[in-house]
Amino acid sequence: MAQDTGGMKKTLGLTGVTMNAMALIAPGAFLWITYQVQVAGTTPGGDSTALDMWPGIVFALILAFLTALSYSELARIYPEAGTGSCYYFAEKAFVDKAETRHHKWARLAKLVTGWAAHLFYWVYPGVMVAFMAILVDYIVNAITGVDIGAVGQIVVAFVFAAIVGFIAYRGISGSTMTSIIINIIQLTALVGFSILAVAYRVMNPDHAAFVFPSAPSVVLPHNMLNVLFQATIAILILVGFESATAFGAEAKNAKRDVPRAVILALVVQGLFAYLIEYFSANYALANTTVVLPSGITAATATSDDVIAAAGASSAPIGDMVIAIGNSMLGGFGFGLMIVIAITVALAILGTTLSAISTGVRISYAMGQDNEMPEIFGALHGQFATPHFAVIVLSVVSAIIGAIGTLSVVALTGITLASNLGTFVLYALTCLWAVIAFAGHPNFNALKHMIVPVLGLLANIAMLVTIFGVGILGGGTTQQESLIAIAFAVLWAVVSVIYVVAGNRRSGRSLMSVPTRTQAAG
Repeated sequence: MAQDTGGMKKTLGLTGVTMNAMALIAPGAFLWITYQVQVAGTTPGGDSTALDMWPGIVFALILAFLTALSYSELARIYPEAGTGSCYYFAEKAFVDKAETRHHKWARLAKLVTGWAAHLFYWVYPGVMVAFMAILVDYIVNAITGVDIGAVGQIVVAFVFAAIVGFIAYRGISGSTMTSIIINIIQLTALVGFSILAVAYRVMNPDHAAFVFPSAPSVVLPHNMLNVLFQATIAILILVGFESATAFGAEAKNAKRDVPRAVILALVVQGLFAYLIEYFSANYALANTTVVLPSGITAATATSDDVIAAAGASSAPIGDMVIAIGNSMLGGFGFGLMIVIAITVALAILGTTLSAISTGVRISYAMGQDNEMPEIFGALHGQFATPHFAVIVLSVVSAIIGAIGTLSVVALTGITLASNLGTFVLYALTCLWAVIAFAGHPNFNALKHMIVPVLGLLANIAMLVTIFGVGILGGGTTQQESLIAIAFAVLWAVVSVIYVVAGNRRSGRSLMSVPTRTQAAG
């Protein structure tokens, strides 16, 4: 696989690579947009899993770190990966073997990896576009009382996708500056909200009925099965650390900075930001910080009522901000909610931009390698960006985002489709790490066998949990899982058709030896 950067500019240091990865994780956005799904989570039997939200995030974080270490180690030995990231790692894991009989598996490995990467990176931006449309509707309704409706949300989806595409089209330098500004804003808002939430709990011990009776009850697991269910949702808020490996072609020192950025992005936003903000939100969850349904008062509400009310709200964090702001800031709750909602909108912009920037770079690598149409491997003459891929992905994101606004089932379905690509991609990367380091002179049993094998098993467990439970659960859960599987199958069919047609034109076979990669390596 040729890794000619084709004129991409090496402008990113450690900060630039890390910030682009951090923008994809975006903790300020995900607390707002996923808390409702997390607090509303139930087992197939209908029991709430909300009490194990924080431990579920910890479990997902462990899985993420196992996978991140595999990405980091692969980036360390393959700094020349350029834009290829996991796609390049998959091929090199086989063609670098001394025994040539292993080389025939290289093309199949990279094609499967490329399919998973595109299912993740080409659906994920559409999910974010849908979340932005829903958020805009919430903000407009809160300010004016007017609901923009389904048509309005679809219009917002297309306009937002066009704005993000324009930024990505102009190049990574502008994207990096945007990511830096957004990260600073959302982390500042995060710290402020967390302080207020904890202060509210401390100052109102007798005036509110809190769901969690103490701080330890927030962080300690109550039911391990519920922890697992919560982890399948929580992975959505943690993906993104691996995107650092797609910026190798633009990193000034890829061998040094890319592996560091993978781990650093996850530490700052996963280990630090998420654990703090989710602890604070759950610690302050009470009968006075949710909008209770008609017929239930604060005096009569039980913990189950509070959890149900939070799950029924389109923005439970927004409701919580209003209540806490009114209590702690002299009635400024609504204004505080609007400010934080705006920071969430900025964070969604950042994560969508980072996802598109990462996705098109893998498409660029595959286009350069003739595994996708060659036009995906073309760079803009002035901005040195894979501009055609940016345009196509922006349109795809708008369409997927519009679909996601149609219903909660549709939104969850496209989210699960992205998660399917994520878990398959992460599992494959852990597998390639095992293969790449088998017989390598720098082999370390802990880093190159135990860690990636545990990561592989954890990702497979998440796949089984999400889709096994989803399909067997029936109802809307089953519909959501089937939507996700339909996306995956559709992309697989398109990929297979293209590969078969390409093989007929070029005379290549699926098990052909990638001589160009051997030369490049």
